Amino acid sequence: MNQNMVAVLEKIKQYDKIFIFRHSRPDGDATGSTKGLARILKLTYPEKEIRLQNTDFSDYMSFLGVEDELQPDEAYADALGIVIDTATADRISNKKYSLCREIVKIDHHIPVESYGSVEWVEELRSSACEMIAHFYDTFRDELKIDSEAATYIYTGMVTDSGRFRFRDVSGNTLRLAGMLLDIGIDTENLYANLYLKEFHTFRFESFVHEKMKITDSGVAWVYISKGTQKKFGLSNEDASASVSYMDSIKGAPIWLAFIENKDGSIRVRLRSRFITVSELANKYRGGGHACAAGATVYSKKEVKQLVAEADEMLREYKKTHGGLI
Repeated sequence: MNQNMVAVLEKIKQYDKIFIFRHSRPDGDATGSTKGLARILKLTYPEKEIRLQNTDFSDYMSFLGVEDELQPDEAYADALGIVIDTATADRISNKKYSLCREIVKIDHHIPVESYGSVEWVEELRSSACEMIAHFYDTFRDELKIDSEAATYIYTGMVTDSGRFRFRDVSGNTLRLAGMLLDIGIDTENLYANLYLKEFHTFRFESFVHEKMKITDSGVAWVYISKGTQKKFGLSNEDASASVSYMDSIKGAPIWLAFIENKDGSIRVRLRSRFITVSELANKYRGGGHACAAGATVYSKKEVKQLVAEADEMLREYKKTHGGLI
């Protein structure tokens, strides 16, 4: 049994007030893992004060329900803070997490920064939600769960694993997903919320396919300006989804999406088959998983530099790895 996971449960038992945090620009995993753990703890410890404390939210995940109102600064002083799905402190949505008496870190990304007094990190897990499912399953004699919590957790497992297609999916991933399904999940309703698209999204997808470029070595990439986002009525989340529109191009095992933010920065989403792109993301103020990472650049010059480096990395990789699809 993972002793860091045991230490997480012991910390939870020690505190009467627990605030739960996640990364900014939350995805299904960040939303599902935090809401799922919060629900489990509320069911198990009804006498404790359990609150989600985040400052931004996901329109895409809004069907999972609202989160708690932010508490005043003084409320954090006697609380245990649990941060989930966040490798670095600068990505934590609510910076007031640091006001908590102690911090617990639960994460499945490649370790970059230590910021918790207790840290449970398993970088080979397919999602933070898989870790929360494992947490419940390990301590099921002590913890309580219901279909609501199971739905939150399953949502993050589905979305972060690419519907159980990515390389970190294991037999344990599927066994834990099966456990959640046995608890009771309306999968038809869930998948409708996750995968049905507005008409303007299809128009945008066609735009991406028309405008994307492919380098000589096989890096597919697209740049989504603020003007494009306005033209198609896109949220930043909608625009960021453009990276998934390039994931099935034969001969392009690396694909990148550059999305202009309102503040002038440019969000970068890096994806790959077989090839580690997280190290490239690290060079541009980011990080993540081996084949799925994020970064930030601040000019068109940096965009060109990143694309060129990805192209060179792929060219070198091909010298020693034949038969890439």
